[in-house]
Amino acid sequence: MEQPMTIQHATLRQLQIFAAAARNLSFARVAEQFGLTPGAVSFQIKQVEGHCGFPLFERVGRHVVLTEAGRDLLEHATLILQALDNADRRMQALKGVTGGNVTIGLVSTAKYIAPHMISRFREERPGVSIHLRDGNRREVNAMVAKGEVDLAIMGRPLDEGELLADPFARHPSIIICAPTHPAADAPALRLSDLADSGFIAREEGAGTRALTDAYFQGQGFSPRIVMTSSSNETIKQAVMAGIGIALLSRHTVDLELALGMLRELKVEGLPLMRSWYIAHRRSLPLLPVHAQLRSYLLERGQAIIDSIHASHRALVPGT
Repeated sequence: MEQPMTIQHATLRQLQIFAAAARNLSFARVAEQFGLTPGAVSFQIKQVEGHCGFPLFERVGRHVVLTEAGRDLLEHATLILQALDNADRRMQALKGVTGGNVTIGLVSTAKYIAPHMISRFREERPGVSIHLRDGNRREVNAMVAKGEVDLAIMGRPLDEGELLADPFARHPSIIICAPTHPAADAPALRLSDLADSGFIAREEGAGTRALTDAYFQGQGFSPRIVMTSSSNETIKQAVMAGIGIALLSRHTVDLELALGMLRELKVEGLPLMRSWYIAHRRSLPLLPVHAQLRSYLLERGQAIIDSIHASHRALVPGT
C-alpha cells in the first residue's frame, strides 16, 4: 500500500528554497539567489505544500505572506538546516581546509574599515571567499545569534550570553561640523556651547545612536535633533551641507577630515573611546578559516586601522 506523502518526503533543496522564500517573501529574490526562474521556485514551493498538505503562502494585496502552517514549518526547517550546516562545519573543520567561505556581519560604521582588513587577509589566503551582510547594531546582533553569519565586526554585542566577542581595536567617536560652522575653529568647547546647534543622529537601534544618547544623558545635555538617518553617508553629506552637526565614529569621517571637507569640534571629554569587537555565536563551531580570520583581526586589526589613517593623512601635502 502506497504511503501518504508527508513533509519527510521533501528534499533538502526544497526546504532551503522554502526557508529562503519564507524569509524574503519574494520568489523573484529567491530565484536569483538559487539561479532558478520564479516559476521553478513556485513549483518547488507547491511540491513542499503537497508534502505537508497545507498552503504555506497566501497573497494579501500585492504582497505574499506566510500562513500559520508556513510559520510553523519555517521554525522547524530553520532548525533542520542549521543542524545540517553545523554538521557540515564540523566535517570541514576535521579536514582543515585552506580555502572556504566566510560570511561576515558588519555594523554600518565597520564598512569603512572592514574591506581593508579583508583585503590584507586575502593577500595571504586568496582562496577564501568573503560574503558581507550589513545592518545596524541590533540587526547584526540578531544575525550572529541566529547563526546567519560566521563572524561579525561590531561594537559590544547586545547579548553577550549567546555571543562570544573580543575587542581588537580602538574606536573613537567625535563631533563633526561643516568648515563654515561658527565653532569650527574654536580651540576648546564645552558641550553646553553647542546647545543652539542642531544635531543629526542615527536611527534607533544603531550603535552610534545608543552611544550618542548615553553620552548626552550622562552629560545632562539635551541635543536639538533636527534630522535622523539610517545612513552614515547621508549624515556626512547633511553635515557638509550645514544642516547640523553630528557625533560619529572617526573612522566614518577620517578621509573627509583629512581633506578638509569636515571639521572636528574640539569638545571637552571627546573623543569617546569604544572598541571594535569580533564576535561569533558561542555555540557555533568555527571552521579553520573563520578562526584564522578572527585571530588575524585580533592580532593586526589596530595596525591596519592606523595604516588607513596614515594613508588618508598622506593625501594632504604637509601633513
